Amino acid sequence: MLELLRRRLAKGLVACVLLACTATGAETEKELPGFDIQRPAIAAFIDAAVARDGFSHAELVTLLSSAKPRPELTAAMTHSIEKTLPWWQYRARFVTAGRIAGGVRFWQEHRALLEPVALDEGVPPEILVAILGMETNFGESTGSFRELDTLMTLAFDFPARGAQYRSELRAFLLLAREAGLDPLATRGSYAGALGAPQFLPSSYRRFAVNRSAAARIDLWTDWADIFASMARFLHARGWQQGAPIVADVRLAKRARPAASGRLILNDTVAGLEAKGVHVAGHVPATTAAVLVAAELEDHISYRAGFKNLHVIANYNPSINYALAVTDLARELREALARDLKASPPTDLR
Repeated sequence: MLELLRRRLAKGLVACVLLACTATGAETEKELPGFDIQRPAIAAFIDAAVARDGFSHAELVTLLSSAKPRPELTAAMTHSIEKTLPWWQYRARFVTAGRIAGGVRFWQEHRALLEPVALDEGVPPEILVAILGMETNFGESTGSFRELDTLMTLAFDFPARGAQYRSELRAFLLLAREAGLDPLATRGSYAGALGAPQFLPSSYRRFAVNRSAAARIDLWTDWADIFASMARFLHARGWQQGAPIVADVRLAKRARPAASGRLILNDTVAGLEAKGVHVAGHVPATTAAVLVAAELEDHISYRAGFKNLHVIANYNPSINYALAVTDLARELREALARDLKASPPTDLR
């Protein structure tokens, strides 16, 4: 009973936070007070950006003075569903019949652009489609928060990750200058992620690809650029073509899975076997691995995760997220095969 109450309270808290985060209209932004630009941390950031990156001090002061603190974003970051929902509830939000059907339609619509990119980088197309489905419902919901407000809030009012977001704020200012983005009009997620693939500004600058040869890279609507950029990101993070993502396991005795936070490959298949964790399939004994737990309604399910699961977690350092992408990708591939009434596309794993 206590556990059920805990889950309901956590779910309710997440819902309240997300509901608060929907108040992003222009009128609300105008009513909010601005940042105190004289705060030592903000003043130091401006001075460093002027000295290091050649920004005009006066223009930067004017720009950052227009940013509005959004305290609801820090609450959303602290109580994200990756942290508060058990696996079975988290999976139920994303691996749905509607999302699978939408993903298959999306895949079929964009096959001519998607599959050549996947082949070039050795990343299965269903992984790209699944991530897009998880992140933005295939590009439909790219975020409604003004990016400048988000990054200023997380950089200076969220100590837990302030240093990271000060770096992202700098990357956004550079990105706006390089890519011709309007820093006062660009919008993203509550965590500062941009475009259909939900890249943070630093990832946008590092991994964005101009696949379509247009005048500018566009990660909001240009699917050639979007697919190529995502594939480049995963490839650069170490995607192993042809290698497994996860495998089912059978436990001969109790074993300690990875913590629910970051996914770290802290063992090998041989090491897991020695601990009584029997890994299904023919995975080489020296393969780096981690035992992961997925909480179901009435028991715990276990899987072995490999390098490619770790690569997916570079998108979002959550075991729930990485497993959901994996499950959604499998469902998409199987559904597409059924729709085509033929064999699945060439296996890129």
